[in-house]
Amino acid sequence: MRTFAQKLEKYAELAVTVGANVQAGQEVLLKSPIDAGELARLVAEKAYQAGAKRVYFNWTDDRLDHLRLKYAAEDVIGDYPVWKAKKLEDLVKRGAACIDIRTTGIGMMDGIDPKKAALDQEVMWRALHTYYDYRMSDRVSWTLLIYPTVEWAKKLFPGKIRELAVADLWEVIFEMTRVDREDPIDAWEKHKQTLANKVAFLNKKKYKQLHYKAPGTDLKIAFDPDYHWDGGAAVNSVGTTFVPNIPTEEVYTLPLKNGVNGTVMATRPLVYGGKLIENLSLTFKEGRIISVNAKEGEELLNHLIDTDEGSHYLGEVALVPNNSPISQSGLVFYTTLYDENASCHLAIGKAYPTCLDGGTKMSAEELAAHGANTSLIHVDFMIGSDQLDIDGENSEGEWEPVFRNGEWTF
Repeated sequence: MRTFAQKLEKYAELAVTVGANVQAGQEVLLKSPIDAGELARLVAEKAYQAGAKRVYFNWTDDRLDHLRLKYAAEDVIGDYPVWKAKKLEDLVKRGAACIDIRTTGIGMMDGIDPKKAALDQEVMWRALHTYYDYRMSDRVSWTLLIYPTVEWAKKLFPGKIRELAVADLWEVIFEMTRVDREDPIDAWEKHKQTLANKVAFLNKKKYKQLHYKAPGTDLKIAFDPDYHWDGGAAVNSVGTTFVPNIPTEEVYTLPLKNGVNGTVMATRPLVYGGKLIENLSLTFKEGRIISVNAKEGEELLNHLIDTDEGSHYLGEVALVPNNSPISQSGLVFYTTLYDENASCHLAIGKAYPTCLDGGTKMSAEELAAHGANTSLIHVDFMIGSDQLDIDGENSEGEWEPVFRNGEWTF
């Protein structure tokens, strides 16, 4: 049985070899919260052992961000450091692999004006547009993984003292990321193949549209004829395979921008900029969001949707069975990386051009002609449950089941 230190080392190895798949001579951009220093150092070591030329660090801290948003004037928040954006752009343009260690940010926005919080997110998206475009178009390898905080652990395990809560959360993370397996790398190779099989089936079916039905949800989503499904592993511009999300349980594609109609109800909270948006419901007409409701965080949700014109439309459709390990844990994780892999989800904002045949080589005008939405933002929200049914319209115009009671029908 592995010790905690051995599991943490395996977690770091997973991020480098399966996630970003760092190559010899490649630069690495490692983004990490200060609290995750121990893990960040392990990731850096594994990257160098894999042959990385140099590992660059981008340190973050939720508490310092809270202080900035609490005390800084709006004009300061609206002025993103040019040098920081340029540094990130330069690195991805040189082909650096990006490894992001994240925390949930729970509590970070407590007491912060929602207008300031929304402005901060919008300014970041605008300043880092090129950097995120390189990642979302898979021009470079990139991967995300989570580091637990005391605040997060206590929210998930409220009846336990902090040390036990954090220990339990680590065990959940190791299980969800397959680090607890005898051979985590081999377990991931098998998992990637399982997802590839689902992708192959859906691409063979080539459904013209999907119809979602669940309590509070009656939604139809249409697709461009040249769309396809992706999932699990991705391939960057030089042919290197990588896994963007650790963990990942989804297969995904992009909707036709103007082909979304109906109402959808979220089944899990959305954490955006460190603040909870709960029980959100969106109504669409010809792709555009025309009605917004949320039990909590509605003001922030409206700010998010008003970021730009594209943030009024969807950019991603993702399918995840209810029997995924993350869903079966019975936990609501309050972080998109985990909750999106427990549940079918949609994303407001920018579409992945990788999900169009030849999409990564298309101009902005060509992408728009194929119904690919463009926006500064890309924000996932979860809609899956054991009550979700999805039907697909096949090439003959007939409807057939894709999901029943939250599970694949094939």
